Amino acid sequence: MTDASPCPCGSGQALALCCGPVLARKVVAGTAEELMRSRYSAYVMQDIAYLKETFWPKYQPGFDEAATARWAAESRWTGLKVLKTTGGGPDDRDGTVLFEARYLSAAQLHTHRELSRFRKKSGRWYYVEAMEET
Repeated sequence: MTDASPCPCGSGQALALCCGPVLARKVVAGTAEELMRSRYSAYVMQDIAYLKETFWPKYQPGFDEAATARWAAESRWTGLKVLKTTGGGPDDRDGTVLFEARYLSAAQLHTHRELSRFRKKSGRWYYVEAMEET
């Protein structure tokens, strides 16, 4: 994947203008939705370290890097759709993002639908938990 490639998050922008700088650790996500999109892109690009770094600090020690890496590698990520965002703006401290991530695994197409909770700490957004999965 190059900087000119379409961003995996489905924004319609090039990777260099979307999730690329966040994944390169040059900038931090400015909103909960931007963090969610960058985390989806991290799954696509198998950047497991980024997924751990953006997990709420209290939960990072329990993050299963091996299982996450296996899931990311065994899945062919086919698309992301953000359905709803509540809060999570530049001036907020908390936010939620409802999304659907589609992926192909074991020759079957799956849709992971989740309402995710995000929280900002020291000016940086983190993924906290899945509040609801359907």
